Amino acid sequence: MNETTLTRRWAIGVALCLALIQAPQLITSAQADTGSLEQALAQRVDAQTSALLPVEDFYQQLNQQPVWQDINRVEALVDALTSLEDDGLAPSDYRADTLLDAFQASQQADMLAQADFDIQATTALLLALEHLSRGKVNPNEVEPKWDRPRPERRYSLLRVVHALENGDIQGVFDYVRPSSAEYAQLRDALRYYRTLAEKDSVPYLTGQDEALRPGDTSDDVPVLRQRLAYWGESNLLAADKSAYPQIEAQSAVSNQRIYDAELERAVKHFQRRHQLQQDGIVGKRTRLALNTPVTSRIDQLIVNLERARWIKPTETNEPRVWVDIAGYRLHYVRPNGEHWDARVVVGTPRRETPIIHSAISHLTVNPSWTIPPTIMREDVLPQVRRDSGYLARRNIQVLSLSGERLDANNIDWQRPGAVMLRQVSGSSNPLGRVVVRFPNSEMIYLHDTPAKGLFQRDQRALSSGCVRVEGVTEFAQLLLQDSGSRYQLSSLLNSSGSDRNVNLPQRIPVALHYLTAWPNAQGDVEFRDDIYRRDADLLAALSQAA
Repeated sequence: MNETTLTRRWAIGVALCLALIQAPQLITSAQADTGSLEQALAQRVDAQTSALLPVEDFYQQLNQQPVWQDINRVEALVDALTSLEDDGLAPSDYRADTLLDAFQASQQADMLAQADFDIQATTALLLALEHLSRGKVNPNEVEPKWDRPRPERRYSLLRVVHALENGDIQGVFDYVRPSSAEYAQLRDALRYYRTLAEKDSVPYLTGQDEALRPGDTSDDVPVLRQRLAYWGESNLLAADKSAYPQIEAQSAVSNQRIYDAELERAVKHFQRRHQLQQDGIVGKRTRLALNTPVTSRIDQLIVNLERARWIKPTETNEPRVWVDIAGYRLHYVRPNGEHWDARVVVGTPRRETPIIHSAISHLTVNPSWTIPPTIMREDVLPQVRRDSGYLARRNIQVLSLSGERLDANNIDWQRPGAVMLRQVSGSSNPLGRVVVRFPNSEMIYLHDTPAKGLFQRDQRALSSGCVRVEGVTEFAQLLLQDSGSRYQLSSLLNSSGSDRNVNLPQRIPVALHYLTAWPNAQGDVEFRDDIYRRDADLLAALSQAA
């Protein structure tokens, strides 16, 4: 079955679920001639359920007993559905705004109407659990080159049924909701930013040609304090007199115009939370972040809560590597629970680093670099055509497709034909001294680089798609050690020869994720640039009816 067929069936299934939730069933007099409510329920389940949601299995585990014939239970369901707003989901997609009226209407009608309502309420519950468990949107439809099927359902229906039998409806949602600390932090942040949206507005910080620096006195300083306080920075509406003793001789208004040490601390904290250089200088980028509408931050949290629902849960004691693409960080959780982090350089918007789920299989020590066709065509060939000595200076060899060495002087570089270019190992090789490899269809890997200075930049979307890792030799040694390898990386690096592949005795899972809002190491939700412009498409998909 191809992907188009699967997508079409998914769309049809969603439409059927929506119809079950929203459209009241037509009850004829013949249908009303039934026995018990249980019989009516069994009849309507057979007629109405779709393959997308386990409605039939749900009632089978309850021996066809109705669930939603008590006002208190329906109200509890509505409350739980309403709480999904904190997850970035729309409660109205699950009839949270109409279920109570529908319940009252069904109680005034016959048993088939009551059975229909029971199924509609169950369908609303199961659709909400489906979206909460594995995401509302199929990532294959919105994330470029997503490399695996849609996440599986991650909860036990039997456990859901047992919780409902015990009257713990909110507990069902808590059980199904992703349990990671990061998801909880994003959820808390969304709730907080929605309270900000309800507050009175504060002035925007006007644009200036000159940056605002610690120690400056400016009419912009009181506005800066208000903007920072609005975004949650505390103790900013009174000046820090200890930082500048002369403040005591000035008026209260003058105090508020001085960019003091406490304000500098708050600016640096704000910059850290918004992927900005933490220098305390309020320049163009910091002003832009300070003036961002709160609705934009709410949208950013909504799309990243959805991405968090796509991420497979991991066992706490399972070693794993994940690359936070938009956050420019690599995180390695070792088997003993220790964390190793590093800055990374990722692909440019023109050559994006893709989302990947794989496992690290081996290292390549002292690698040569076979130049990929796109880079060869777009970057290298224009250089060779302008400068005949380019290849020799870069130690780049010309090879046939079978690997035979060719003379660069005998190649027509306007029409080079079927040739490969390979840069030999060495200090100038773009891959550096070691490459960390894992199977994937995009030929992406983690690697060293001679361009160490790039790691000092705040914005590091600078590569051709692969991921450059700061301190990659230390990382590689940890991988060898933690997988049970007998090799020492220092010995391998000092050995002669190039392109030595060293297998890891145990593969270590690796994932590359794209997240534009995510908790940082200090526990703050960090807002990042949407470097690949993916947020808008996902937000639009989430805004569509369920």
